[in-house]
Order: sequence, then structure tokens, then C-alpha cells
Amino acid sequence: MNTLNVPYISTALYNTSTDDLSGIFSFIEPNKLENEPWFNGVVKPEVTFRIAYGDDALFLKFDVKEKYFRAVHKEINDTVYEDTCVEFFIGFEEGEAYYNFEFNALGTPLAGYGKGKERIWTDPLLVTTIKRAGIIKIVENDELPYQWELTVVIPFTAFYNHSITTLQGIKARGNFYKCGDELPEPHFFSWSNIIAIEPNFHLPQYFGELNF
Repeated sequence: MNTLNVPYISTALYNTSTDDLSGIFSFIEPNKLENEPWFNGVVKPEVTFRIAYGDDALFLKFDVKEKYFRAVHKEINDTVYEDTCVEFFIGFEEGEAYYNFEFNALGTPLAGYGKGKERIWTDPLLVTTIKRAGIIKIVENDELPYQWELTVVIPFTAFYNHSITTLQGIKARGNFYKCGDELPEPHFFSWSNIIAIEPNFHLPQYFGELNF
């Protein structure tokens, strides 16, 4: 099981600009998504994430390089995992329930809460409070030509089944993923490794530890 100590950044707030967040993230060590639980011989994408928290929000930044690209879904709570997609799951108690936040390269969000695949989708009005900003570019003659980054700001209010006013001192559990179910070469990568016969990210027993 992986363990990650999530840094507190006093200058990072929900309303902090994307440019300022970019500067803040430059001082945070990136973490790699290196586990491929269901290896199928595809060209491996390069994926890293950075995570931090402030007084009113949690901050994520994904950097991705990959061979193929798909960005079809544009509506809140669409099936973005079919596109080139990054995901973050987090639970705050010993039970099995947890939040899932999923985003394609356009920043289209899918969010829910529940146990395993028994999800209750988050109210779209609440999902709109999750800020997303990204950059997509194509690098010719590169084995991984589609290169994109996505910054996500999740306000504490998005954890609507918990009364979270601070993350300081909280020990949570979670995982980070990269997938693309409908890509020419589907792939599934995770931060904390998963042991299962078929692709399934909804297995909280394999979440890692997140120490705030």
C-alpha cells in the first residue's frame, strides 16, 4: 500500500488564480502512476500528479503524455472514463464509501459518492464548483505526441457527505488513476497497485494512505 504525505500550502486558496497555482505546484514533488494492474502491451503513457491542500480546497495537477487521444464528452457527469481520463478517489472514514472525481482532458467532470460501483452522482450544480483548467498540445514525431495537463481545485464543500472545515491532521485513503476505455489501445494505470482479474478502479481495499 502506498503512502503519501499531502503538503499544506497556506497561500493556496479556492480563488487562487491558475497562474499562481502553477507556480505553487512547481515546488511540489510529482508522483508517478506506474502500476499497470492489467498489462496489455500498450505503449505506456507518462503520467504524474501533484497534490496539495489549503484552508478551503484541495488542489490537483495532472501531467500526461500519451500515444492516443480522445475527448468526446462535454457534459457534467458524462462517462468521461471512455475518453483519455484521469481520476482521483478519496475516502475519509474506515467504511467503504468514498468520493470519485474523474476528468477527461477537456476538464469535463464526473463525480460521485458511494461504495464500490454503487455510486450516487453528485448534483451537477455542486460539480460546477470544482474548478478545472488545462492545456493540450501535440508534439510531432514523438512516441507520445498528445501531451496535456489539467489543474483541478476541489472545494471542501464538494465533500458533501462530510462537514470538512480543514484537512489538517486527517488521515484519508485514496488512489489516482489514468485510463481510456475507448482509446484504440485501452489502458489502466494506478498510483497504488490493484490486484483483480478485470479492470476495476472501484476497489477501496487497494487505496493508499493520504496523510494531510
